[in-house]
Amino acid sequence: MIYILQIHPTPEQIKDMLQEYETMIKIVVDIRRRILAGGGEMHSDCESVLLDNSCEQDDLWVANWYPAEQRIEFESLINIRPRLGNRNIVIQDEELRQKVESVTREIFGGVS
Repeated sequence: MIYILQIHPTPEQIKDMLQEYETMIKIVVDIRRRILAGGGEMHSDCESVLLDNSCEQDDLWVANWYPAEQRIEFESLINIRPRLGNRNIVIQDEELRQKVESVTREIFGGVS
C-alpha cells in the first residue's frame, strides 16, 4: 500500500508500507511541497502517485527508509537525471540529499 504523507504515519500505515519489504520502505520525496509517498513494490509506483497529485517531476527524489534503524539510502535508478546534474543512481548533491533527508526525518523520524 502506498501513502502520501505530510505528518507522522500511524503504526498501521507503517505496517502497510512494510508489506513488500520487511525492513525497508520505498519512498519518493517532493522537496518543494515537503511531502512523500511511501510503500509499494517499486519507487516508480510512489512517483506515479505523487505525479497524479500535482507534484512536479523535477521536485521528486527517491530513497529507501529503514524504520527500525531510522536510516535512509539515497539510491534509485529514478535519481539518474543528467539534465538536473545527477548522473548516478545515488543523489550526488549534498544540499539535495539534505533536503530529502530533512523531509524524510520530519515525517518518519522516531516512528518505527
